[in-house]
Amino acid sequence: MFDPVCPSTLVPFRIGDKWATLILRCLQDAPRRFSELKIPLREITAKSLTQSLRGLERDGFVVRTAYETPARRVEYALTPLGRGLLGPLDTACDWTREHWDELLDAQEAGAQPTNTETAH
Repeated sequence: MFDPVCPSTLVPFRIGDKWATLILRCLQDAPRRFSELKIPLREITAKSLTQSLRGLERDGFVVRTAYETPARRVEYALTPLGRGLLGPLDTACDWTREHWDELLDAQEAGAQPTNTETAH
């Protein structure tokens, strides 16, 4: 794992970027403009969307294409590498649906202070 040639730093799921997988899903059917991504991702800020798109582009999952005519516009699309992540994302979504109640219970339990936390 800590070997300099170990591919662990190339993990395709951008841990810490909660929007990356949602952006990939938004692009699965067709390229979209920035403003079109903001519709299904209505809770994301422009700054976070920009940062996530740049990260996905840097990692080779998304391509940004600028068009000059007839009016300037930019579209984002999945690359073949990004499209290859859709299957593993489907698997992760299936797992999440299967364990939904357990995940919610764990989050709720983690949000409540334990007896040792309240004793301090």
